Amino acid sequence: MPYSTIVSTEIMKQHLDDPGWIVFDCRFALDDTERGRRDYRQAHIPGAYYAHLDEDLSAPRRADSGRHPLPDIEPFSAWLARHGVSDKEQVVAYDDAGGSFAARLWWMLQWLGHGAAAVLDGGWQAWTDAGYPVSQDLRPSAHKAFTPRPDRSRWLDVNQLIDAMNTDAILVLDARAAKRYAGEMEPVDPVAGHIPGSENLYHMMNLGEDRRFQSAEILRDRFAALLRGRDASTVVHSCGSGVSACHNMLAMEVAGLTGSKLYPGSWSEWITDPQRPIATGRE
Repeated sequence: MPYSTIVSTEIMKQHLDDPGWIVFDCRFALDDTERGRRDYRQAHIPGAYYAHLDEDLSAPRRADSGRHPLPDIEPFSAWLARHGVSDKEQVVAYDDAGGSFAARLWWMLQWLGHGAAAVLDGGWQAWTDAGYPVSQDLRPSAHKAFTPRPDRSRWLDVNQLIDAMNTDAILVLDARAAKRYAGEMEPVDPVAGHIPGSENLYHMMNLGEDRRFQSAEILRDRFAALLRGRDASTVVHSCGSGVSACHNMLAMEVAGLTGSKLYPGSWSEWITDPQRPIATGRE
């Protein structure tokens, strides 16, 4: 039975030596883009590969793109194959930020048709708190063949987003912290505010005090309060650059609310065109 949303540290530990399980360390920091790689080299889950948000999980930024554009399918598929992923392996991604970065790799695999992809619930902290083994050994490259089966319906580009918003066909959920959404502060992007008509749902609220995902029931109630009877498939997730938005999508899947979509460009792409409107405030 493949895991397609989250997986516990206990289950991960049982499969630590399973060649059919591939683990990726996705630790990253926006204000120090090499910190995650340094931390990985100091210690990681045994057998894990490192996935760098900028280098591996994103394409180079363009003048009209967000900070983390989706990579081209062919080179990303080749990267997966070099890291042991074919069509059969169970993939598990983790980080030390509650799954904020690991969820990006989870979503990318789901987008490319690899359903056996999950985020380690509780991440690096839960693993080390449990006293499970860590390693400094680097896993060698593999020689697999990954066959992408991209599902274009899983995401919207900016033009599709605008068209859908004009017909009230979607609900945009912004995963950023409330102060960033409101335009009261903006530590990353040059313009503050949010996409007009979007609602705010801070992604870290998907977690409990133990940094693990809330129960499916709690998550379902949380999203239902914003959906107000809408179908889950009408939700489009946004954030700063299409990364933490994946966390809200993952939480919806955990809650059994399937079919939502991603706007990968998110706020950092939206503001590249000064003609696009900007909203501020929390209402």
